[in-house]
Amino acid sequence: MFRIFAITLAFLGLTAAATAQTLPPDEVRAIAKEAYIYAYAPIASYGTWSKQATLPDAPEYVGGFNVFRHYSEAFTPENKDIVTPNNDTPYSWAWLDLRAEPMVLSVPAVPKDRYYVMQLIDLFTYNFAYVGVRSTGFDAGNYVIAGPNWKGEKPEGIDKVFQSETDIIGILGRTSLDGKEDVPNVKAIQAQYKLEPLSKFLNEPAPQPTPAITFPPYDVAKATSHDFIGYTNFLLQFTQPPVPAEKELMAKFAKIGIAPGAPWDPSKVDPATLAAIDQGVGDAKAEMAETAKTTLSSNGLFGTREALKGDYMKRAMGAEKGLYGNSLEEAWYGGFVGDGSRPTMLHFEADKLPPAKFFWSLTLYTLPDRFLYANPLDRYSIGDRTKGLEYGPDKSLTIYLGHASPGKDKEANWLPTPEGKYSLVARVYGPEKGALDGTWELPKQQPVK
Repeated sequence: MFRIFAITLAFLGLTAAATAQTLPPDEVRAIAKEAYIYAYAPIASYGTWSKQATLPDAPEYVGGFNVFRHYSEAFTPENKDIVTPNNDTPYSWAWLDLRAEPMVLSVPAVPKDRYYVMQLIDLFTYNFAYVGVRSTGFDAGNYVIAGPNWKGEKPEGIDKVFQSETDIIGILGRTSLDGKEDVPNVKAIQAQYKLEPLSKFLNEPAPQPTPAITFPPYDVAKATSHDFIGYTNFLLQFTQPPVPAEKELMAKFAKIGIAPGAPWDPSKVDPATLAAIDQGVGDAKAEMAETAKTTLSSNGLFGTREALKGDYMKRAMGAEKGLYGNSLEEAWYGGFVGDGSRPTMLHFEADKLPPAKFFWSLTLYTLPDRFLYANPLDRYSIGDRTKGLEYGPDKSLTIYLGHASPGKDKEANWLPTPEGKYSLVARVYGPEKGALDGTWELPKQQPVK
């Protein structure tokens, strides 16, 4: 059924140039606008994962498909290869090719004070499943991750099966780090994260390998022009037939050449039609820019297909604000831009501390480069795990932000800042009710009293 559908849409793609020429330019323009917003997040994601999984010379390369690359060090201002580095939870990255067979993700048992999460991301950038202490508990487990066409039953020894809409998926693992001295413990846990083909797990013969893939080089200029259609067609070949809610949408997109695996050659498209597609791309960019101005939080921009409810602009904003954000039930994000030349404080009343099931932190970054800030305390973040943090007699908490020391008696709660602009990012892991329903907010900055 899938092959018939793919061949049909590919044929539609091949004949789209002729079809589009019969459409009014305004219709082509409108379809192109809608398609660009739809495809923006998957294509932006391709710009990341194609380097991680397919380019051995890229610094981001994780080793190919179906393997983990772990990052275990505590970042300092000397690390310049990753923006907004996160010392709370070092990453474990993997990209899986599920065309031949499912993969098995095995995780170890962890202590009750150790947070970890494995975020499973499909090519649409939906967080389609989670493994971790919040979702599956602290015990060891084995989990099958299957592509859209797998028809098997849950095998013995497997705790749960997660099925993706796409044949290629990403795993973004995070393991909590409690200071430099904790790095060996994190490495020991990461070493126990394991990926293996289902056939190997079951000690059965492996299936026939699938054909090699030719990955088109990612070019941001092409990805943000009429050539977004070529990238879209490439990515769609790794998806199942469209979900029922998208069947009409895909039929509409096919009118301008969008179909799984269909070739895209703009030189063979009528110039007037190509101009209309370019105008639609421009319209989409303009609408996205306006939406971005009023999208002040990334909370709610990431999740399952069901959670995002077919809102492709929201999905695009998630990619624009920062790819691969956690679903809100896993982590709450907030923050602001401050000015270190004006000392300020954040005061948390005792009943208004960040509502975290696991832990919370405030991390400070320089602007515009978004690296950690070198300071005399070598303190780059502060939170409920910070050693020596001082609470008030009423259990309230005041955090001091500024370039100059707030005084020796307050330095235990001081997060040093540059003298000028900086960015502060708040992270709440395992957010509880107040953060989930919006009744809790990060307090406003106040002048230091």
